[in-house]
Amino acid sequence: MKKTGITILSIFSIFLVWVVAYSTVSNPMLLPSPYAVVKAFLLLFVSKASLTVILMSLLRLIAAMLVAFILGFVLGFWSGFKKNVALYLRPFVTVLRTIPVISIVVILLILFGFKLTPYIITFLMIFPIIYQSVYDGILGIDSELVDVYKLEDNRLITGLKYCYIPLINQSIKTALLQSAGLGIKVLVMAEYLSQTKSSIGNALYLAKVNLEYDHVFAWTLFLIFLAVILEILIERYTILRLKGTSLELSKQKSSDQKSEE
Repeated sequence: MKKTGITILSIFSIFLVWVVAYSTVSNPMLLPSPYAVVKAFLLLFVSKASLTVILMSLLRLIAAMLVAFILGFVLGFWSGFKKNVALYLRPFVTVLRTIPVISIVVILLILFGFKLTPYIITFLMIFPIIYQSVYDGILGIDSELVDVYKLEDNRLITGLKYCYIPLINQSIKTALLQSAGLGIKVLVMAEYLSQTKSSIGNALYLAKVNLEYDHVFAWTLFLIFLAVILEILIERYTILRLKGTSLELSKQKSSDQKSEE
């Protein structure tokens, strides 16, 4: 309850700063009023065109995150057990983590055009986060817990389900939380620069060109809400239910140690 109260107070403080700033500027062309922005925000959900834009951008985000997660998990898991694979992939991951986003966007626009660029740039930005989290998670696993599991069942599929994934679920959760926020920002920026049709980035560009700054703020507000909703969904992701398995392994390890004593 205390956390909720602090959160509400924080949101109210932001709103208060906005109201004061609007009253000070007194120019809706520079800073739209909260009322105008809220009105424009609500209109997003009753306009067929806006709903189409939201759906298409969401599909792009989900597709890029899904591919990045699958590839990042597989390669991160593999690298955690094979040092040579980790050494081979390290330069690629380092380049993706350090190269400026705008540089990649420009290069991809030249190579692949405006249709594929938002997908590819979002994937390239998310992949290193997923890969590094899974890789570090595998390296941080207590080898004795793995040995306990191998005594019962040494198959890869069941090992992933009941041993490795539960033991690195916190790393996966953190990676997904970081990827969701970063993915939204990178995707919309790529859509904006590439002028992708039926996209939030393109909607922001049109709102700016038409001097509809209340719509610019409304889309920004929507993106914030979208990031919050994705974080909530990730927090409740079913993979976290596998925590119990790692706890069982820990108990089994403790019981084995006691029996040895």
